[in-house]
Amino acid sequence: EEIKIDDNFAKNLGAKDLSNLKELITKQIKDEFKNSMDIITKKQILDQIQKYKINEIPDNLIESELKIITQGMKDEEIKKNKKSFKLEAENRIKTGLFLSAFGEEKNIKVTDQELNDELRKQMSVMPGQEKIIQDYYQKNPSALNSLRGNIYEEKIISEIKKNAKSNKKEI
Repeated sequence: EEIKIDDNFAKNLGAKDLSNLKELITKQIKDEFKNSMDIITKKQILDQIQKYKINEIPDNLIESELKIITQGMKDEEIKKNKKSFKLEAENRIKTGLFLSAFGEEKNIKVTDQELNDELRKQMSVMPGQEKIIQDYYQKNPSALNSLRGNIYEEKIISEIKKNAKSNKKEI
């Protein structure tokens, strides 16, 4: 049976009418494209940061980062991939040091309001489990610090984008 794409079809999908459905779909496609471009841009920025040379990274930083990377892995897997894990740890530390220095230089801070907004966003993703999420972050300061770190990183990346020269390419 052929499906008629009309106002009733649009209403079944939660839109007011067919033109509203088209607007909602267009907005969703644009948002998804923007998110994809943001992810690509962020990856390119982080890749460029990793190219910077840092002469010495303290061994204790590398060891603690290695513990985080290899957490939950078997010893044989860790031994087999030790070089790649160490390189990844060094890259993560370099990136973190660079972003931190940039954030301090630009005086970037994460406000309590931004943290609360992100918590509300996290809670809205899982309706009905808001109390569980709130309790989780209250009982786990490291999780809250991780959330704060993600916001901080996004603000720094945003600042870098503002100051960057863009190269537009036709796709």
